[in-house]
Amino acid sequence: MSNSQKIIILVGVFIILIGLLWPYISKIPLFRLPGDIVVDKPNFKLFIPITSMILISVILTLLFWLIRKFFN
Repeated sequence: MSNSQKIIILVGVFIILIGLLWPYISKIPLFRLPGDIVVDKPNFKLFIPITSMILISVILTLLFWLIRKFFN
């Protein structure tokens, strides 16, 4: 089995897991974390999810690192 086939299977399993765990994942307060900037004024709302984006970046970096480590 080639590396691209393994990666496609892994992505498929990951999507299935997200679908099965969605009721629990949706309760995670992502984009409402301390450090996310919200400016809410009349006729204007600014939302900058700094902390949430850093957290997502760290998780994706670890995921891609694991994929490279086990599939190379």
